[in-house]
Order: sequence, then structure tokens, then C-alpha cells
Amino acid sequence: MAARPKAQQQTPAERREYGRGLRAAVPRSIQARWDPPSARRDPVLVLEEQEAGRVHELLPIRHGRMIASALAFLRGAAAVMAEDLAGTPVSGLRVQACGDAHLLNFGIFATPERRLDFDVNDFDETLPAPFEWDVKRLAASVVVAGRARGFSAAECDEAGRAAAASYRSQMGDCAAMSYLDVWYARLDVSELMASMRKADSRRLQDDVLAKARRKTSLGALAKLTEVVEGRRRIVDAPPLVEHLEWPAGAPSPPLVVRRYRRSLPDDRRVLLDRYRVLDWARKVVGVGSVGTDDAIVLAQGDTDGDPLFLQVKEAQASVLERFAGSSRYATHGQRVVWGQRIMQAASDIFLGWTSLGDRDYYVRQLRDMKGSIAVEKLSPRELLDYARACGGALGLAHARSGDPASIAGYLGAGDNFDRAIAGFASAYADQTERDHALLVHAARSGRIEAAPAA
Repeated sequence: MAARPKAQQQTPAERREYGRGLRAAVPRSIQARWDPPSARRDPVLVLEEQEAGRVHELLPIRHGRMIASALAFLRGAAAVMAEDLAGTPVSGLRVQACGDAHLLNFGIFATPERRLDFDVNDFDETLPAPFEWDVKRLAASVVVAGRARGFSAAECDEAGRAAAASYRSQMGDCAAMSYLDVWYARLDVSELMASMRKADSRRLQDDVLAKARRKTSLGALAKLTEVVEGRRRIVDAPPLVEHLEWPAGAPSPPLVVRRYRRSLPDDRRVLLDRYRVLDWARKVVGVGSVGTDDAIVLAQGDTDGDPLFLQVKEAQASVLERFAGSSRYATHGQRVVWGQRIMQAASDIFLGWTSLGDRDYYVRQLRDMKGSIAVEKLSPRELLDYARACGGALGLAHARSGDPASIAGYLGAGDNFDRAIAGFASAYADQTERDHALLVHAARSGRIEAAPAA
């Protein structure tokens, strides 16, 4: 997947030298460049084009969430940044990219062994692409988040640099490991928490772990459902959660689950077959995903105390496809699932896909001990530590599909790459703030409709 020397038998040292040689054509310092082209397209127009195939009545919710802050805008503007990144310098080294690697798309989740890991946790846009694109999106999001917290320019720059430095360090470590060791490697959440303890954030990290452990299907039962006339059903909370009239002739929820079942390995099918579908409702999630056709399914085992919540998310074309090439998979649900399995050290046991008509979907558990860091509460030191954790996680995810020796050779042992990425992040944070202002103006002028953010 990653660009390599022609001879596949080349040693790690030779591939590292190959990566180092790429600096002649694409110096690391040039990675700092962000000069908006004179013909740069209106970001609001880019968003409107992306929304063309989405559920129209949900779009005001998306706009309302995006105008809340520059960071919220960045979260929802993966399509805008993908178009911008396509014009930036790249070394030619490719990986299975996340495509939306902002700092809020990293988090805590349970492995099948019920251990808590820290990793990339969003793959809607995943596609083979230049490794630099993910690194730049991550660093830019770190700087935007720091500015939102009121941190100084120096503090924001340091945090952006830390994300890039951690990525570079992790890639260097992976270059010295066997392919199997890289594949088996994972970032235990205790490592992140130990780092953040040093920043005197014990209360924050204790809250994060406690909430993650409570986020299970059983924990969601009382919050998301109620018993009506002896039957358990999902609670309506329109427009975010609501039952919709099922079109005549459309596949029923149990049929949808049976179709999705085909994508699972035989052992997971045996487990899924023990549950029966009780209810199904549309559920709006995230910022960038608002407007896609997403739902939750409530299934139950032998007793009321054995629920299973599945999340069904529409998978549309990756925002990277116009610039990095089309997906090789038959459906976008497959693209998301296989991209996640390639990048993530351990994936949800119920991760699978299906299609309904001309729409593709992927399926996973709604709650499986998932947790996230409250970025809006971080101190400058904590943001620095969190940026390092995200950079390391991204480096490990990229090393699973790319050539860590070649990438490490290009990155080098010094901080040239780190400083260049921090420079790009600062410049692109300025761009994000300008773009956010344009979206706010579009809402005020009536060009787009924006619902008040909850």
C-alpha cells in the first residue's frame, strides 16, 4: 500500500535510506506550507455539495453544531480540508489513512478481551492516501482546540509540535520492529492515564475511565429505552432519536440485521443469532455524520438484562476519493470496516456491513466501553500530553499498513518535520477560523438553515 523501493526484498536499512532520499524532492520544511490558492472554493459550497445525498431535514442540526465553534466547524469540515490537503506537498508514501484524524476522533474502547485501549476510533473517511494528510489534520485540530481554550500561541504551537513529534517517534520505533510485532502492538489506556496523572489530572482521568466502563449495552438500557405495554422500546427524543414510519415493502429491521449478519465470521453469527430484534429508531450522531441515514437497533437475549444495542451508520464515499483514488471495495460499508480492521489494533466483535438499495451501511455496537477525553476541560499541559498520545496512536495505526522504515527515513531523527507540521497547523487554524466565520455568516444571512446547538 505504501510507496516502496521496487525491490521488495530490500532491507529495512535500504528502505529507510529510500525514505531519506525523498527529502531531496520534498524537503520536510516544505510541509509547513499553507497558501490558500486564489481559486480556492467557497467552503460553504463544498459542504453543501457533500450534503446533497443526506437527509435534508437533519441538515440544520449539522449546521447548528458546526457554527458553535471553530473546532466544531473543523470536525464537520473533513471535505473542505481534504480538498485543501490535496494541494499540499507530499512525499509519496501512502498508508491506510483515517481521512478525519482530528483529536476528537481518538478515544478509549474495549478490546474483545475487555481491556481498555487508546486508538483512532472513527473511520468513515478511511482510504489509502498520503500519510501527511492525517498528521496535518491532527495537528491543526490540536491548535484549534488550544485556541478555543484560550491558550497562548506558544502553548498551541508546542502542542501541535508534540503531536507530530510523537508520530515521528512512534514510526521510528515501528521501523525497528518486525511486521508481526507492529501488528500486535497496542496503546493500553493506562499509558495515557499515567502521562496525564503527571499533569495533576487524576479527577479527569478517573472520570474518563469510569464513564467508559459504564458505557455498555446494559448501562444504556435504562437511558435509551422504556417498557410500553409490556414491550421494551427505544425512547423517542426527536429530532435526535425517533421512530420513523417504515415504508411499505422496505426491508424490516430483522431482515436488515440478517443481511448484515452475512458479513460476520461464523463465530460472531452464532453469538448474534442468540439475540432477537425488538426495536429500531433513527439516531443522529456526531457533527460530520449528521444527515447520513443512521439508526440504532435494540436486540435482546434470553432476559431483559441481556440487551444488545447495534448502531447502523450510513457509509458514503470518502472525502479523500476525489484526490487519492477510488476505494477498491464493492461498497463503502466494506471500505469502512476493512479500513478500521487495518488501522485499529482491536475492533468491535460485531463490526460488519450491509447495503439497502443504493445506500451502504456499516454496523457496530452502540456502546462497548467507549470513552473520550473532555478536550474542553484540558489544561495546556494536558493538551500537550493528549496531543502526544494521539500522535503516537496515529503513528502506530499508519505503521500497520504503510512502510514504517521508509516513512521513518523521510521523517528523520531531528525535529524538522515536527516544526514544519506545527507551522502548517497554525496557518490552517487561521484558515479554519476564517471558514467558520463564513459558515456563521451563511447562517445569519439565511443561505443555510441552522438549528440551535443543544
